Amino acid sequence: MIRVRSFFLGLVFASSAISLGACGSDAPTAPEATIESTTFAAALGVNITSSTKTTSGLYYRDIVVGTGALVTSGQTLGMHYTGWLANGTQFDINGPTATPFSFVLGTRQVIAGWDLGIVGMRVGGQRQLIIPPSLGYGAQAQSTIPSNSILVFNVTVVSAR
Repeated sequence: MIRVRSFFLGLVFASSAISLGACGSDAPTAPEATIESTTFAAALGVNITSSTKTTSGLYYRDIVVGTGALVTSGQTLGMHYTGWLANGTQFDINGPTATPFSFVLGTRQVIAGWDLGIVGMRVGGQRQLIIPPSLGYGAQAQSTIPSNSILVFNVTVVSAR
């Protein structure tokens, strides 16, 4: 009797755990990858050992150090950028011939990885940002960006005011 009761209680517990785990979105989500364990497409030029890791888990590397004004939170920035998935798939671009993308830094108008990774750049500077899922779109897929994606951006500060 005790074995049957234990088995039954175990079955009920397992069933409840599975039911609770299934709550929420019906869409499957990929497990969150780490930057350190990710193989990046060679074309991206990602070099973790030459990059600076922040306490938030974001990596950045200055490609060109700008000579203009220092960028700080609260400024309206004009940016050119290209965004890729770790496998080299480009998902967005605002290139040098386009009108720069404009936003106020530090006000959550962009993903957290940008708000954190652009501070300290100078106008004219170009930086590579390697953004963990928690500072990008997280478990939420976004258009052609799968859930829990590590994002790689090359960003250029065109203007700051």
